[in-house]
Amino acid sequence: MSNLRVSELSIYPVKSLGGIALQQSAVERFGLHNDRRWMVVDDRDRYLTQRERSRMCLIQPEPLANGLRLSAPGMDELQIAHTPEMPTREVIVWDDRCHALDCGDAAAGWLGRFLGITCRLVYFPNDGQRAVDPIYAQTGDITAFSDGFPILLITQASLDNLNNRLTEPLSMRRFRPNLVIDGAEPYAEDQWKRLRIGDLTLRVVKPCSRCVIPTVDPATGKRHADAEPLRTLATYRLRDHKIFFGQNVIADGEGQLAVDQPVEVIG
Repeated sequence: MSNLRVSELSIYPVKSLGGIALQQSAVERFGLHNDRRWMVVDDRDRYLTQRERSRMCLIQPEPLANGLRLSAPGMDELQIAHTPEMPTREVIVWDDRCHALDCGDAAAGWLGRFLGITCRLVYFPNDGQRAVDPIYAQTGDITAFSDGFPILLITQASLDNLNNRLTEPLSMRRFRPNLVIDGAEPYAEDQWKRLRIGDLTLRVVKPCSRCVIPTVDPATGKRHADAEPLRTLATYRLRDHKIFFGQNVIADGEGQLAVDQPVEVIG
């Protein structure tokens, strides 16, 4: 276990849009800095993801000091500024209702034209509160617009093991983790309970059940005709009618993560 290290860090500023690879990141009360702080909602204020609109992965966000820049194939770049006048609206993420800040008509129109639907872009405010599932969390654990937990972890060995079973190997981008750890055995993360990385302690709290998003090629926005990699994962990672790959993680407190940091399993 002494050879464990952080090999990749990534954030996904807008839920279900493109990701950004980082060399280092602050870990804050919602997870990695700027991770899933924005979200696209439909005309009923319900969250939208690649499950419904696979083309969402083709939109690339870039957080700015006080806003966000969006780019996509065939579209002019759009820069969105956060202002004190941003109105509040109640939005729905899974079964949760929470307050968010509306990013305005320009963002709504830009996203609507690219996705071909009526939608809005919203931002999770700094004082927002969305509790993590209390079955797996401690008092005070919160997240922003993630599916349910602030950090997703996968080991490189687990992806390598999956790729050895596939006709066409896949990149880690398909699974959208925040934290990739190298140097472990395949699926070692299934047994981990607590990790120490630098000054941070991380709780490994729940296996990640996978939806159809890993079947979407992030380079094209198209789904795999043979439902891979879910079809292969189902042959050996199926439990209780769900396919598991990766682990959900919660940080105890705030700190820093960086690529090449050593990782210690402490429980």
